[in-house]
Amino acid sequence: MPATYEPIATHTLSSAQASYTFTSISAAYTDLIIVTNVGYSAANYYTCLQFNGDTTSNYSATFLAGTGSSAVSNRSTSATFIADGNNIAGATTILDTVTFHVQNYANTTTFKTVLIRKTSNGGTYPGTEATVGLWRKTPEAINSIKLFSSSAGNFITGSTFTLYGIKAA
Repeated sequence: MPATYEPIATHTLSSAQASYTFTSISAAYTDLIIVTNVGYSAANYYTCLQFNGDTTSNYSATFLAGTGSSAVSNRSTSATFIADGNNIAGATTILDTVTFHVQNYANTTTFKTVLIRKTSNGGTYPGTEATVGLWRKTPEAINSIKLFSSSAGNFITGSTFTLYGIKAA
C-alpha cells in the first residue's frame, strides 16, 4: 500500500460467519480503505456494508460490471445497505477481492460516499465491477463499519478484512 495508507486493523475468519464489524474507528484520517478477500457459503452472494449500526433505508448505489465480452449495470435506492455490486456463485475458496474507499468519513456536515472496486472470479459476471454508494443519514462521523454477506449467508473460513486510514497530507 502507498505510504499514505496506515494499517488500522485486520481480521481473518477462523470459522464461517455472517458478518464482521470494525468498531471504535478513530477520526484521525481523511478517508478509510477497506480491503476484503472473501468467499461465500452459497450461490448468489455479495458483500454489503452498513455504517454506525444504521439498518434503515438511507443507502443508495449504482454499479457497473463487465467481463470483457458483456456488461451490466444496476441501481438501488432507499436500500438498507450498500452492496459491492453483482452476485457471485458460492465456492469454498476465496473468490472476491473488494476494495471500499469511504471518503471524508469523519466529516459531520456531509453525506458519505463510498467507491467500490471488485474483482470477481465467479458468478454471472466474473471480471471487474465498480460501484458508487451514498449514505444519506443525517451527517455524522463514521465510527463503525459492518461488512456482511447478503441473503443471510456466511463468509467462509479464511476470508480477510483489512482497514486502512489515509493520512492527511
